[in-house]
Amino acid sequence: MTKKSIYGMTYEQLTEWLLGHGHKKFRASQVWDWLYIKRVTEFSSMLNVNKECIQLLEDHFYIQQLTLNLKQESSDGTIKFLFNLPDGNLIETVLMRHKYGLSVCVTTQVGCNIGCSFCASGILAKTRDLTGGEIVEQIINVQHHLDEKGKDERVSHVVVMGIGEPFDNFENLIDFLQVIKDQKGLSIGARHITVSTSGLSNKIYEFADLNLQVNLALSLHAPNNELRTQIMKINRAFPIEKLMDAVDYYLDKTNRRITIEYILLKGVNDHKEEALQLAKLFENKRHLAYVNLIPYNPVNEHIQYERSELDSILAFYDTLKKKGINCGIRHEQGTDIDAACGQLRSKQMKKEKETAKG
Repeated sequence: MTKKSIYGMTYEQLTEWLLGHGHKKFRASQVWDWLYIKRVTEFSSMLNVNKECIQLLEDHFYIQQLTLNLKQESSDGTIKFLFNLPDGNLIETVLMRHKYGLSVCVTTQVGCNIGCSFCASGILAKTRDLTGGEIVEQIINVQHHLDEKGKDERVSHVVVMGIGEPFDNFENLIDFLQVIKDQKGLSIGARHITVSTSGLSNKIYEFADLNLQVNLALSLHAPNNELRTQIMKINRAFPIEKLMDAVDYYLDKTNRRITIEYILLKGVNDHKEEALQLAKLFENKRHLAYVNLIPYNPVNEHIQYERSELDSILAFYDTLKKKGINCGIRHEQGTDIDAACGQLRSKQMKKEKETAKG
C-alpha cells in the first residue's frame, strides 16, 4: 500500500474517507484539530482519537515528509527554506515579514517547464508536480519554525509564486487552497492568498468560475507579443490577445482586482514605449488592475539580463501613473541571500553534484 500525505485531503474529503472506513463524522473534526491547530507530527499524539482510527491513519497516510536541507536568513527577516522531498528532489519555500503580517511563498512543482528566459526556476526542467499535501506541508513546516520561536506568530498570508506554474498543477493547487482557507484549521483568509500564473488562459477561466475569492496575479513582463515571446516562450501558446480575453472574463466574473507582475529588464522591456503599450492594454480596466513593477534579481552567469537603472524604473512608473494606471514598485526582500526564485535550489543541486564527482 502506498501511503500519501494527509495534508492533501480537504476537510470534506477526510470526513468522507473516515465515514467510508466505518468511523463517525466527529473523528474528522478531531483529526483536523490535531493537524492544523495543535500541529502534531505523529498520529500517535492525537490523544482523543481511538487506537483503531490511529492505526487506520498510520496505515494509509503520513504526516511529515519534507525535511530541511538548508535555511538562509536575511537581515530583513526573510527566511528561505530548502526542503528535501522523499524522492531526493529539492523545493524552496520563503517566509517574508511585512507590516501587515507574515507571508509564505510556496512552490507547486519540482522545476518548471514554462521557460521564462530570466528565471532561475526554468533552468531545471520540471520533474513532477507537487501533491496538494506537499504544498500544504510547506506552510506547516514554516509554522513549526514560528512555533519553535515561541512568539505566538502565525502565517497570515500566502503567495503561490515559488518554483513552477501553479495553473499547470491545477487540481492539487485547488485542494491546497481549500485546505489552508478552511476556518477550522489554518484559517488563512482567501483575500490574503495570491496565486500567480504566467498566463495559461484556459485555466484563468476555470479559476474565475470557481469564485474562490483568492487573489490572482498575472506574470506579464512585456506588453506586446514579439517581446513577450522573446522572453517568455509560453506566449506562443497563449498570446496577449488570448490573455486579455481571459483577464476580461476574470474581471467580469469576479469583480476582483488583478495584479500584473512586470519584471524590469535593462534595455529589454523598460523603455517609455513599453510603458505606453502596457498602459494601453489596461486603459479600460484601470479600476481593477494594479501593475507591480519588479526590480530584477540577477540569477547567475547563464542568464544575461541586468537590473534596470533606477532612473528607468522611476520613468516607467511615472509614465504609467500619468496614464491613470494604478501601479507600484515592489519593495525588495532577502537581497542578501539567494533572493531569486529557484536560485538556492539550483545552487545547492550544483554543489551536491560537484561533491559527488569529487
